[in-house]
Amino acid sequence: MNVLVTIPLAAGHEEILRDAAPDYTFRLLEKESAVTQEDVDFADIILGNAPPSFLKGRQKLQWLQTASAGVEPYLPPGTLPENTLLTNTTGAYGLAIAEHMLGMLFGVIKKLAQYRDRQHEEAWESLGSVKSIVGSTVLVLGLGDIGGEFAKRCKALGAYVIGMRRSNTAKPDYADEICLTADLDSMLPRADVVAISLPGTDETTNLIDKNRIEKMKDGAVIINVGRGKIIDTNALCDALESGKLMGAALDVTDPEPLPKGHRLWKIPTAVITPHISGYYHLKYTHDKVVEICANNLARFHDGKPLQNKVDFRTGYRTSQ
Repeated sequence: MNVLVTIPLAAGHEEILRDAAPDYTFRLLEKESAVTQEDVDFADIILGNAPPSFLKGRQKLQWLQTASAGVEPYLPPGTLPENTLLTNTTGAYGLAIAEHMLGMLFGVIKKLAQYRDRQHEEAWESLGSVKSIVGSTVLVLGLGDIGGEFAKRCKALGAYVIGMRRSNTAKPDYADEICLTADLDSMLPRADVVAISLPGTDETTNLIDKNRIEKMKDGAVIINVGRGKIIDTNALCDALESGKLMGAALDVTDPEPLPKGHRLWKIPTAVITPHISGYYHLKYTHDKVVEICANNLARFHDGKPLQNKVDFRTGYRTSQ
């Protein structure tokens, strides 16, 4: 088997991958932008992401193991050859992204981002009242690895946590309530914080539109680390500019990248980061991505079922 690796590898990572399948042939590129059509044609297996346009009709490809939790580019029919396996790296990003979410949330409710703006102006002045996580109600849309890790931290800090799922109302210890997506409209008016960690699918596109933003509690905060298109950007900007919402913490936007001159850049209560909450900035995350890939590679080599298989219909990981 020929294995194409498009993941940047740190010390020790190559050995971990090679040890998982000693008799396979590896080609290491270490970044997606370096992938060519010839590289894809070489591969029976790809560890990491590759341009979807290079994958169409490549019947040799048996399995794509993405380095990301989101797999939206590979879901449209015909993007991957029929019967190609698709797995993701769910489980690698929860720690890094949950901590990023928490940091952004504090940045909004304690007005730290606005104070940072004032610092550049050398302005020594109070910006008034702030809020606390203690006693707040946090609604987490998507209670998977990322949403679950964020919910745990909010619960530990004294919040009342409501988790929202597509199905399965079994309640983990770190949640006070579990509800289903169908309950969203009734839950939004209760939430001081709405945190989104959903994938980008047809069902989640524009999930938070103008009508649902209007249903949110006055002074609430919205966090999005899922996909930008989940929120109606213009409606969000209107709600921030009017003061309907206290603030927004966004690691993803629509459009993305957010173009220069966009009104969202200029809103002081919006805290924006350029889709970097995951990636490989935290060593733990980088090591975990390689670990998941190596574990699945060993399973493939030994003819065992793969973990983190993705349902092409929903875009979610199937049950393990």
